[in-house]
Amino acid sequence: MSITPKTAVIYYSATGTVHELAENVAQGALEAGAEVRLLRVPELAPPEAIAANPAWGAHVESTQHVPVAGAEDILWADAVVFGSPTRFGNISSQLKQFIDTLGGPWSQGLLANKVYSGFTATSTAHGGQESTLLALYNTVHHFGGIVVAPGYTDPIKYVDGNPYGTSHVAGQGDLPVDDTARAAARYQGKRVVAITAQLLAGRAVPAA
Repeated sequence: MSITPKTAVIYYSATGTVHELAENVAQGALEAGAEVRLLRVPELAPPEAIAANPAWGAHVESTQHVPVAGAEDILWADAVVFGSPTRFGNISSQLKQFIDTLGGPWSQGLLANKVYSGFTATSTAHGGQESTLLALYNTVHHFGGIVVAPGYTDPIKYVDGNPYGTSHVAGQGDLPVDDTARAAARYQGKRVVAITAQLLAGRAVPAA
């Protein structure tokens, strides 16, 4: 029986770092045989704030083609991978606002029993990378979801060094995503899909 896990990669990115990580997570998921939706959450910042940062403005303009996530994408998915830059050791307000719109499906139990994972970026080394992902995973526990972190399950993770999820130090946007982060992101996408496929296969087996 061929299983094609439906995987949603949902992210917020201001200047493009998390967007590039999201593309690599999605690529890894595709290579592992998933049906993938790459989606951004709505921007909340006022236009004048965006315009004051040329890199931010350029990224907003260049990603208008990326579909905006909705609750229906979570319901469609067997696995959801969230991406966000760190904001004081937590996820961005943009991603949090999107998650906060999911109260209806959550109250009906429709967010439970799905696989969830996360990835992030910071301006400085360490800089809240692990706390951001752990804070995100608190939400998954409330969903009744299944956290699938990469752990140290592939050699790239001993280079990347973050068992909670892919992360990258972006500086002030002047440190581009490197080969290590891209490889870690692709591996994370593949692992999420592999574990999701195993879970789906188990659910498809008739009871004895």
